[in-house]
Amino acid sequence: MKIAPLGREATIDDLYKVEGKAELVDGRIVLMSPTGGAHGKAAKNILFSLTAYERSVGGGMAFGDAVGFIYSPRRSFSPDAAWYVGPEPTEKMLDGAPLLAVEVRSPEDYGPAAERRMAAKRAAYFDCGTQVVWDVDGLRAEVIRVYRATDPESADVYKRGEVADAEPAVPGWRFPVDELFL
Repeated sequence: MKIAPLGREATIDDLYKVEGKAELVDGRIVLMSPTGGAHGKAAKNILFSLTAYERSVGGGMAFGDAVGFIYSPRRSFSPDAAWYVGPEPTEKMLDGAPLLAVEVRSPEDYGPAAERRMAAKRAAYFDCGTQVVWDVDGLRAEVIRVYRATDPESADVYKRGEVADAEPAVPGWRFPVDELFL
């Protein structure tokens, strides 16, 4: 994770000028590194499942990596996969929070400092109205930790052979943990 120096507080307009994936965090542009194949595969499989749900049930939209959600003039998110209910998308980032935000861990997402960053990001998601955040660990523990706004400090943990949900954000949608690895 690198911060792009501007010498002043960054804005959403500045974020639009960044090449590659980035987020606006507390008025700073945070550049996101490219991810590895396992990360991309897990995110893709979740997105495909959400897209199938969108087509069969409706009531929201599935979005993948690098789609930006504007939370405030000082904050944006770009989850690895998301479920969003709101106005039809335009060429601009989406206004508001996804109901479900999926964050897939990369190799640098382990250790005490990484855990603090991830907890802070979950708190920010919940502050802006996200109902459910998935912490997908396909590299080490091979689990999906499901955090809900109703109890943001504890997670339901789903492992291989189990089926995770995203209630109440995506009603009735289920995702087998084993599909992270297909």
